[in-house]
Amino acid sequence: MRNEAWSTDRFELGEGLRLQGPNLLMVDILTGRLLRLDPRLPGPAEVLVDLDVPLGAVAPVRDRPGTYVAAAGTGVALIAAGDRPRWLARPEDGAATPMRMNDGCCDPRGRFWAGSMAYDGTPGAGSLYRADPEGGVTRVLEGYTIPNGPAFTADGARMYLADSAAGRIDAYEVSATGEPAARSVFAHVDGGNPDGMQVDSEGHLWVAVWGAGRVHRYDPDGTLERVVALPAAQPTSVCVVDDPEPRLFVTSATIGLSRPGPFDGALFSVPVDVGAPPVRHFGGNR
Repeated sequence: MRNEAWSTDRFELGEGLRLQGPNLLMVDILTGRLLRLDPRLPGPAEVLVDLDVPLGAVAPVRDRPGTYVAAAGTGVALIAAGDRPRWLARPEDGAATPMRMNDGCCDPRGRFWAGSMAYDGTPGAGSLYRADPEGGVTRVLEGYTIPNGPAFTADGARMYLADSAAGRIDAYEVSATGEPAARSVFAHVDGGNPDGMQVDSEGHLWVAVWGAGRVHRYDPDGTLERVVALPAAQPTSVCVVDDPEPRLFVTSATIGLSRPGPFDGALFSVPVDVGAPPVRHFGGNR
C-alpha cells in the first residue's frame, strides 16, 4: 500500500476534507482559506475563498453552486468567492475566553453541525452547534474541550463526536428533530488524539489520529478494524472517495512542530477497498 503526498503544498492546519462533485475541498484553518484539489490528478491546491477569520469546515449549500455553509470565526456563515460572509449567528462572540469554530459537517437531513474550542485549550469550553436550514443556530452540547467531527451514519440516527483533548470518541443517538441523546463512549484512542472523522459506505468510522501519524478505521461496535500509518505526525481529517478508484485522502498539520518533517502538513492519498456516501448539502439532499 502506497501512502503518497498528493501535492507539494504543506499546510499549517489542513482540515475539513470533503468531496463535492469532481472536487476535493479542504481548509487551512488559521489562514482562513477554502481550497480545492483534483482527487484524480495530483497537483497544487487552488484557493476558492480567503477569509480574514479562521475557517474550520464547510459544506455545500443545496441549489446554490459556489456557496458554502461554514464554521468560521466565532460562528456559522454562508460564504462564496468574492463575497463577504453572511453570518447566520456568532454565538461565541463575547465568550469568557477567546474562541473559534473548529470542525463541522452536514447530516443526511441537511443540518450543519459544528464545534467550537478555546484558542488556549481551556478544558470544557467548547460546544457543538446545529445550524438549521430553516433558520437558527442552536447550542446542542457543551463541556467539550476540542470537539472534532462530527460524523453521521447513513440514516442520520447516530452521530460520532470526538473530544480530541480527552482522547475519546462519543456516540449519540439523534432524533429526527436533531436532538442528540443517549451518549455512549464509542472508543478511546491511545497514543494520540482523535481528530476529523467520516463514516464510509459500510458504516465503519475512519478517524485521523493527531500526534500518532495514523488513521484508524472502527467497526460500528467500536472495534479497531484497521490502522493506516502515515509519514506525518499530525493527521487531521479524512475523506474516502470512489472515483476513479476508492482512495482515502488525509490532511495533516505543521502547527506546533518545532522541526516539521518533509511530509508534515501534506495531503495524502491512500488506496482503500471501500467507498463513501456522497457529500451532504446544507438544506437537504435529493
